[in-house]
Amino acid sequence: MKIVVGLGNPGREYAGTRHNIGWLVLDRIVERAGWRERGRERDAARVVGGRYRGLDLLLVKPLTYMNDSGRAVRKVLARERAPLSDLLVVVDDFALPFGRLRFREGGGAGGHNGLQSIIDELASERFSRLRIGIGEPGPNAVDHVLSQFSPEERARLDELLDAAADAVETWAREGTNRAANRWNTFALAAHGPDLPAAGEIGGPPGPDGIRRTATGWRRVLRPEERERPR
Repeated sequence: MKIVVGLGNPGREYAGTRHNIGWLVLDRIVERAGWRERGRERDAARVVGGRYRGLDLLLVKPLTYMNDSGRAVRKVLARERAPLSDLLVVVDDFALPFGRLRFREGGGAGGHNGLQSIIDELASERFSRLRIGIGEPGPNAVDHVLSQFSPEERARLDELLDAAADAVETWAREGTNRAANRWNTFALAAHGPDLPAAGEIGGPPGPDGIRRTATGWRRVLRPEERERPR
């Protein structure tokens, strides 16, 4: 069983904010797996899991608020009797440009209160994390991480969540080092006059919120539609 923890804050006021991108990535995996009607609350978290593309996954959203995330993580690991090598934490990072992905196996919290809480509760830094770039905060980091994505970022968010969900699957199948080799150089393709437009494969969503991909059409969910699995 691979355990994937997405960090975020409960409550409608935090839905869809930069600080909750870990939850949004888990929501994307839930959508793909068809688990939207599954899941339950236990151990101070919202959990859902099962068999997905040959993988045994448990997706965990701590409900303790960001600064106390470690309490939920510790309880889930104890219940599942899982080693730290089976844990991945998906977290926002304003030290990375928007849309960049960065796997790391171990290391400090880098100023992130959610990661620090997990490190304190587990008394260890030896767990993998997937950091997702949310962009430079400017003078007020707190306001930045708790804010909604800009219109330009929202136009690319669907593409980013797809990539992050793929990256989580790579980690679950191949481990942190191979996932890092594949995804740490990932960046969203730039858009411009010579690049795909709305309605073209790989382009941004159109006014109706529909984005065309190589495998079909996808509707980009609004933040308020990205509810946690029931």
